[in-house]
Amino acid sequence: MNPLNDILQARLAEGPVPASEVMALGLYHREHGYYRRAEGPWGFEGKDYYTALDLGPLLGQTLAVRLEAAWERLDRPARFTALEPGAGRGWLGRDLLTAVSGPFAEALVYVHRDDNPAARQAAEAALAPFLSANRARFVAEAEALEPFVGAVFSNELFDALPAQPWRWDGSQWTREVLTTVGQEWQAADPGEAGAWFAAHTDGLELRDGSIWCEALPGVVRELAAPLEAGLFLAVDYGEAADRLLAKGADLRRFMAHSVDGKWHENLGEADLTADVDFTRLASLLEGQGLTELSHVELSRWIRAHAPLDEWGAGWLALPTPERMRRTENLLQLTLPNMMGSRFRVLEGWKAQG
Repeated sequence: MNPLNDILQARLAEGPVPASEVMALGLYHREHGYYRRAEGPWGFEGKDYYTALDLGPLLGQTLAVRLEAAWERLDRPARFTALEPGAGRGWLGRDLLTAVSGPFAEALVYVHRDDNPAARQAAEAALAPFLSANRARFVAEAEALEPFVGAVFSNELFDALPAQPWRWDGSQWTREVLTTVGQEWQAADPGEAGAWFAAHTDGLELRDGSIWCEALPGVVRELAAPLEAGLFLAVDYGEAADRLLAKGADLRRFMAHSVDGKWHENLGEADLTADVDFTRLASLLEGQGLTELSHVELSRWIRAHAPLDEWGAGWLALPTPERMRRTENLLQLTLPNMMGSRFRVLEGWKAQG
């Protein structure tokens, strides 16, 4: 028996349940949510999905380049704190810490923030040498973040926040809900979401639609406010607001390396994600005092910032299996129609007050 299904059925007896509430139940229920399981979902065989981190260290190495540039721009502070919310296994932090050297490595302290039990256990192993050297530490999600100078960065954090799909039916907005007979689109007042959608389209057509994350302002404020100065960087699925509206945006279910729109099935046993509205994310960050906000395709971001020729020359000295792995990692994250073209990277800067 699925305990979350029992909870959902009781809720359905009271009426239709918005998709965002189902997503929140499936991912974040304090006992049975997908992100509270003892076993992690990341990887290949027997898992639900893999990330850029499973392909190799290229993302972490490129992040190291960007964070060192931010450290230089801040006039090389003695302590540069790099906070990663939704840090998962800690692999991005591990790759970052492995890639840095010299004075920047001495200044850098990585902070892992993720209460997922499987994530914490995996991160303790991945970060072990850095934890013992006081170059990394953990912080609980309920723990208040002290002001710091450095960076906030994330990988696939915002696409995991509960989000509500909306669709234009030609005359009114409808929202996706779950009823006792299945998924339905029902007319509803979109409120603030409707005003946002209207401001980012030059005319709605049948089946245009997008997602609305009610929690996004609070999450952005929580993460950006403690950053006194430095870089904010987010890697995620998504698009600009107008492009999301034009293509329509729905919830996705990831399970056993398959993806579909059955977001209400197998609650607690499958990952659920939604596209990120990068226009809204940038707007909220601007409200927190960040400037120079922009977002680009991940593949373009890597090609723009990573010294690929230099790194490629270094790979020639690696054993053949590792050299092939690094090359495959590069191809996956930089070629068209591969993983790097499915993600975007947002950057923003907070100047010292």
